[in-house]
Amino acid sequence: MNFKDYIRVIPDYPQPGIRFKDITTLTNNGEVYKSAIEAIKQAVANKEIDLVAGPEARGFIVGAPLAVSLGVGFVPIRKSGKLPGEVIEASYDLEYGADKLAMHKDAIKPGQRVLIADDLLATGGTIATTINLIRQLGGEVVGAAFLIELGYLDGRQKLDGIDIFSLMTY
Repeated sequence: MNFKDYIRVIPDYPQPGIRFKDITTLTNNGEVYKSAIEAIKQAVANKEIDLVAGPEARGFIVGAPLAVSLGVGFVPIRKSGKLPGEVIEASYDLEYGADKLAMHKDAIKPGQRVLIADDLLATGGTIATTINLIRQLGGEVVGAAFLIELGYLDGRQKLDGIDIFSLMTY
């Protein structure tokens, strides 16, 4: 199956010059969405995964069903101010801005093996920050999986040493 056939490209969103890759045209097709999650699951099946972590918001769309499919827990990585309880936070740069991510201090136990899942690898800032948060809590990042990778933005280089799987590359 060519998953790219199910991705809508929206020019000049959210700002001029950006060609936004819209995954909703994939996720609103149940059969294709299920096939995409299954393809990612097969690609990471050889890893010993205790948890899947997904950054807000589209990381939830990929990470949560992947965690269920793998039979492991899911850890949401949220934007600052969105989680109750004690959190750790870190700032990061986006393809077109800056933000701050947070996760619960008790979300990951030392030594747990964590796979990061998100819709898109662009510049790598969000995922590098997610890796940092997981490591602060003593977790071991065993890899990162994406629906889409924007190869021309070299985000993979920011994640040196992390095993990366991308279902589609632009």
